[in-house]
Amino acid sequence: MSHDEYEFPFDYWATLATDDPGSFETARQLMIDSLIESAPEPRQIRLRGLQWQIDQVRARTPNPMGACVKISGMMWQKVLGPNGLVEHLEALGNGGHAPREAPREARIIPLRRPD
Repeated sequence: MSHDEYEFPFDYWATLATDDPGSFETARQLMIDSLIESAPEPRQIRLRGLQWQIDQVRARTPNPMGACVKISGMMWQKVLGPNGLVEHLEALGNGGHAPREAPREARIIPLRRPD
């Protein structure tokens, strides 16, 4: 495949968003679903959860630029934040293992059958 086959058709998507926002949203959702379905099955649940989080930010934010800023912040948190990409790469570069999240603790409440 040539480099051109991988290029994102920005002009097409920009025109569609401007001329027909409903069709743009439908096509956007189809593209996202197709991409998630092309991922290995074990990753699909995580990707759907991440997309749900992104959709919630978009729905709760009053304008597209605000949503973009919030979503960008989410991404940077996963790169630079605790247990993020940088931390994992540094650990691997130092010959260690990637850090793992501390196990979560919870109080288990026994369930009893009604008599």
